[in-house]
Amino acid sequence: MFDKVLVANRGEIALRVIRACHELGVKAVAVYSEADARAPHVREADEAICIGPPPSSQSYLVGEKIIEAAKSTGAQAIHPGYGFLSEREWFARAVRDAGLVWIGPPAEAIAAMGSKTAARTLAVKNDVPVVPGTTEALTDAAEASKIAKKFGFPILLKAAAGGGGKGMRVVTKERDLASSLDAARREAKSAFGDDAVYVEKFIEKPRHVEIQILADSHGTVLYLGERECSVQRRHQKMIEEAPSVAVDPALRKRMGETAVRAARAAGYVNAGTCEFLLDASGNFYFLEMNTRLQVEHPVTELVTGIDLVQWQLRIASGEKLPFKQEDIVPRGWAIECRITSEDASNGFLPSTGRIEYLHLPSGPGVRWDGGIETGSEVGLFYDPMLAKLIVWAPTRDHAIVRMRRALTDLVILGVETSRDFHVRMMDDEDFRKGDIEIQWLERKLPEILAKKPDEASLRAAAIAAVMLADQSRTSPRKQSETIAGGSAPSASSWRQAGLLEGLR
Repeated sequence: MFDKVLVANRGEIALRVIRACHELGVKAVAVYSEADARAPHVREADEAICIGPPPSSQSYLVGEKIIEAAKSTGAQAIHPGYGFLSEREWFARAVRDAGLVWIGPPAEAIAAMGSKTAARTLAVKNDVPVVPGTTEALTDAAEASKIAKKFGFPILLKAAAGGGGKGMRVVTKERDLASSLDAARREAKSAFGDDAVYVEKFIEKPRHVEIQILADSHGTVLYLGERECSVQRRHQKMIEEAPSVAVDPALRKRMGETAVRAARAAGYVNAGTCEFLLDASGNFYFLEMNTRLQVEHPVTELVTGIDLVQWQLRIASGEKLPFKQEDIVPRGWAIECRITSEDASNGFLPSTGRIEYLHLPSGPGVRWDGGIETGSEVGLFYDPMLAKLIVWAPTRDHAIVRMRRALTDLVILGVETSRDFHVRMMDDEDFRKGDIEIQWLERKLPEILAKKPDEASLRAAAIAAVMLADQSRTSPRKQSETIAGGSAPSASSWRQAGLLEGLR
C-alpha cells in the first residue's frame, strides 16, 4: 500500500477519498484553489497545496500543477476523484510518465472508452449490444440527414468526447437537423474542446441502468450489480438507487456479463461503470463506459458492502480482489439524492452565498457524503452539488420512507437547495411505484413543483430559523439572511410559530 496519495479534486469526493486513505493508514495530500482555502477537504488532509486561482481552468484542470504538487510532497500516487481530470487520457499518461501511480484505469483503457464513437466500435467488435447509430463522427448536415432517414426520426446527436448531457440534442424533424447539429457541435467544442458529434437512434422511454465493475491487475473482472439512474433532468442524474425495480437476477447476470466483456475488451483495471439503456421489453443497449468513480457509487457500496474507493487504492497498489462473482449479491435497497445549490422553484437556477446554518440528518441507515459546513461559501466557480444524502433499508418502500425522514431532518440555510424538491419526489406516486424512465421527470416536473410544501418541511425550517436567530444574538457577525421569504424570527418566535407545544 502507498504511504501518501494526492487527491486531485475538491468538495465531497475529495473528503471521501481522504477518509478512505486514512482508514488504510495512508497519508493524504489535498490540492485547492484560492476559493477553497478554508474548505473541509483542505483541513482534513495531512498536507495541502494551493494550485491557483478559483477558476478550474487555472487550478483543478492544470495537470502540471497537480503533478508538481504530488512530487513536492512525496506522494506516490494520484487519485483524480470524478470530473475535472479523471477521464483525461493525457493526464493519466502524464502521471505515469512522472513516475507516479494513477489510481484509475490505464491511459489506454481511457482512450478506448473515452470517445463514445471509439467505445461503440469496440463494443460492436465484442458482441456488446449498442443503440443503432454511427461509429464515426458526422462530417456535415447532409450526412446526418442521410443517416437519420436510415434509422428514422427521432434521432439523438451526441458529443463523441462528452458526457453529462453536453453536446446532446434530440431531433424529431428533418428541418431541425442542421441547426441542432451546429448547436451540438458548438456546445461540444466549448465543453470538451472537441466538436465531434455522432448519431444514435432515439429510444423512446428507456430506463438508464448502469453496471458497476471492479477489475484488478491480475485478470479478475467482476460486476457489482446495477444502479437505476432514470430520474434525470436535462440529462443530469438527480436520484439514483440500487438495485433497480426493472432488473431481476437473470437480467442482472446478462447485463453484468456484458459489462465485464466490454471492460475486458478495453483492458480495463480499477473501478468503472458501463451505462446502458433498458427498454420495457428487457432489451438493453450499451451507451458508454465511465472510466472513473461515479458520483452515485455509495448506493452500490451500501447494497454490496464493498468499499469502492478503498478497493481503487488497493487495486492500484497491486492487490488481488479477494471475492468471487457469486459472492456479490445485492442486499436491501439504497437511494441517493444529490443535494445541489439550485432553486428548483426558479428553473433550478444556481444559488450562491454563505451556509449560515447546517443540520445533518442521522439515525439508522443514513449516510451523508458532503463537502460543506456551516460558514462554507458557495460560489459559481464549480458544480452546484453540495453533497449526497444516501440511505439504506431492507426494502425499497422502507428506503423511500427513510429518505423522506432524512430529508426533512436536513436543514441548510443561506442558499437555496434541492432538498424540498427531493422531499416532493419521495411523495410522488409514480416514483414510489418505480414507474420511471429517463424522460419521466421532464414531463412530471411541473406537477411535482406545483405541490405545496409539506408541514414537516416547514416545521424543520421554522425551527432552524429560530436557532439561527438565537445564534445571531451571540455571534459578532450579524446574520442577515432571510428565511422562507422573511427575516429570521426572534427567540420569542418559538411560541409565535406554534412550535413550542409540539416540541414538549
